[in-house]
Amino acid sequence: MNLLAPTAVVAEDEAALRGELVEQLSRLWPELAIVGEATDGLEALRLLDQHRPDILFLDIEMPGATGLEVARQVGGRAHVVFVTAYDQYAVAAFDQGAVDYLLKPLAGARLFTAISRLKARLGQGQPPAALGGVLEQLSARPAPSAARAPLRWINASVGQTLRLITVDEVMFFQSDNKYTRLALKDGEALIRKPLKELIDELDPQQFWQIHRSTLVNVHAIGSVSRDFRGRMQIKLKHGSETLLVAESCAHLFRQM
Repeated sequence: MNLLAPTAVVAEDEAALRGELVEQLSRLWPELAIVGEATDGLEALRLLDQHRPDILFLDIEMPGATGLEVARQVGGRAHVVFVTAYDQYAVAAFDQGAVDYLLKPLAGARLFTAISRLKARLGQGQPPAALGGVLEQLSARPAPSAARAPLRWINASVGQTLRLITVDEVMFFQSDNKYTRLALKDGEALIRKPLKELIDELDPQQFWQIHRSTLVNVHAIGSVSRDFRGRMQIKLKHGSETLLVAESCAHLFRQM
């Protein structure tokens, strides 16, 4: 292991998130050499064998082979930093096993903490942490369909730019032909994912379907009223748009 020039492989299937992680690493740890980037688990294993990096930034959910499957093959060959959207149950498993992790969307402060720990371990010549206990706890989680964390961030097109947007920034989602429109405080964005898929992936406590074509962020609701025809409508805290509430969805607002 070369302590003067530590090396790393970044394994993350989302291009925007992978690029953001590489960019933040180059800014916060310029001495670190990124020797490979993997878009799936099988490529991560190949790069691990090819480059034998000091550190592996590993997304837990990837095609080809999952991050957990890759981690089982790592052994003591590299320090692993898990990149995950998992809930606090998983975070507790990471902490108990003294394994570093990054939550999606990425937070600079958390990455800085992980980097500091990695530098200390490399500087002291510590071997990579044992992953057996952590992998056992993560594998014992309920089935993904029952335990998958709600969607927390989205890659969306803003003009010609691909932007990483947290769901908290979205005031509402609305079907727009073959796209879904995201209304933001500072504009709007488009994604190709249909509304029916978003309904299954978003937190139902935060996003309510108020119309067959509209999902609204409850935290963005300013007021609810009825127009002169008796139709329920929503005014948002930001922006001038008014959203129509279908009668079949009016029961959602009886508690408000």
